[in-house]
Amino acid sequence: MEKIGMSLYLSCCFIILVLLHFACIGRAQEVENEREFSYNHSSRVGPAHWGRIRPEWRICNNGTMQSPIDMLHQRVQVLPNLGIIRRDYRPANATLLNRGHDMMLRFEGGAGNMYINGTAYLLRQCHWHSPSEHTVNGKRFDMEIHLVHQSATGKIAVIGAFYHLGANDSFLLRMTPYLRALANTTAIERPVGMMDPRNIQIGSGTYYRYVGSLTVPPCTQFVDWSIVRSVRSVADSQVNLIRQAVQDSSDTNARPLQPINQRTVNLFAPMNNRPQS
Repeated sequence: MEKIGMSLYLSCCFIILVLLHFACIGRAQEVENEREFSYNHSSRVGPAHWGRIRPEWRICNNGTMQSPIDMLHQRVQVLPNLGIIRRDYRPANATLLNRGHDMMLRFEGGAGNMYINGTAYLLRQCHWHSPSEHTVNGKRFDMEIHLVHQSATGKIAVIGAFYHLGANDSFLLRMTPYLRALANTTAIERPVGMMDPRNIQIGSGTYYRYVGSLTVPPCTQFVDWSIVRSVRSVADSQVNLIRQAVQDSSDTNARPLQPINQRTVNLFAPMNNRPQS
């Protein structure tokens, strides 16, 4: 009887640990409803106050590894052994969500992996910020995409890429009917069918890497950021459509720059494409 009791006890402990593990993974992800906070700096729920809206968001105010940051070339360390960003994406069924301040494309069940030091990170979703959240030598771009990944243990890795105004972005052209549909309805999500993230042409040959956080609550830290240095093109009408579809009262959805503190920013770049100091 004692052995049976001990087995039951250990089984219960295992189940509790598994549930806690997946609960922590859920809390680490970005919120799917952003209407509790604002990007309006004068608002009582603006960026300076995110950490006081909910107890579990307090790290937004007191965290020392917050994002976004400025990639200042004088403090960037070139590491040629980082290698290109390895991605193995695949098409997946997707849903477009209006989260309140941005449009998020959620890949149901994940859409393939990126790899960091041998660890696989499943692509969960992507979304857009305008203007860019990260900057390079103080320069801000017209838009930034975030591709959010998660490992089997719940660790998060994000690929970011910049856009300047110019020609249409081909991936957003595919998204146009769905963005317009959400802009003209009170629905907050819409199935978009099979989407192939390989069509998000961001490049991977030259990029910055640092450890930071999610840029929206809960502002989870120890996120591996890879910021692609090449800049893509997006039409002004496409940026406007994303913002109009959200129908919020903010002109932008970019979090202010955060202190870098003592963090290191690494750069993988070919010899002929390294920044000048």
